[in-house]
Amino acid sequence: MQIPIFTVDAFTSRSFSGNPAAVCLLENDLNEDLHQKIATEMNLSETAFIRKLHSVDDFTKSSCFGLRWFTPTNEVPLCGHATLAAAAVLFHIQKNKNAVLTFVTLSGELKARQAEDHIVLDLPLYLTYPQVFQEVGELIKAAIGDMIVQDLRYSPDTKKLLVRLSDTYERSVLEELQVSAQDFLSAEKTGKVKGLILTLKGDSSGKHKGYDFYSRYFAPWIGVLEDPVTGSAHAVLSSYWSEQLGKKEMLAFQCSHRGGELKISLRNDGRVDIAGQIAIVLKGNLTF
Repeated sequence: MQIPIFTVDAFTSRSFSGNPAAVCLLENDLNEDLHQKIATEMNLSETAFIRKLHSVDDFTKSSCFGLRWFTPTNEVPLCGHATLAAAAVLFHIQKNKNAVLTFVTLSGELKARQAEDHIVLDLPLYLTYPQVFQEVGELIKAAIGDMIVQDLRYSPDTKKLLVRLSDTYERSVLEELQVSAQDFLSAEKTGKVKGLILTLKGDSSGKHKGYDFYSRYFAPWIGVLEDPVTGSAHAVLSSYWSEQLGKKEMLAFQCSHRGGELKISLRNDGRVDIAGQIAIVLKGNLTF
């Protein structure tokens, strides 16, 4: 059996930066256990599977497809960068001419469209709520030691904990922070956290002028120690920083080693458009 597979670096215009995702095109249904085996084999933070919803569908002509995402250890309900990668494969490799692609997913219908040199994702927007420090204090200490926390929020829909570092810190502090995400597993005993976002307000006067906020994201609970650039985390960050900054249009940078840029636009329907660029770095076939 052969399955076309691609590796796409998302939220970047340069190969070997941004966030890599594998994308599989499924002409036929795949045995359920093979999804996870392939994702484990690829060993990227996400492997996306695009499937036809009807036998007559065509990757070059149809506008609606099924989409699932798997980490090396389990299936997840939402992945932004792998959705960007999936749209890139359809738009740029399959030469799909539809203005908008719709993906049927565990998070409902997600749409993707091209806008000049970016692909724009229409994602859910997730609200955050104040979080009591004592409940997650051990986890925060494991992540940032004695650094000053300015705000602490929790997103119940995504089980993500948002930790805002003090505005007195610069971007370099977040970038250089040494984190042992494996330690988070023993530090988080509530069972309510499946992702940890560290975030920092942008510096409008410094050398990185233009970014509204920065972040790093860790999810060892789903097999991803640190994710390079995370669309789903920005579906949480967007609502938080829009409220804090009083802005609906923002530019964000995720400060992982690979790094990546996201253009954010809050919509009037309670969702968010997150746009990014892509670089396709591998084309091939899985054979088994």
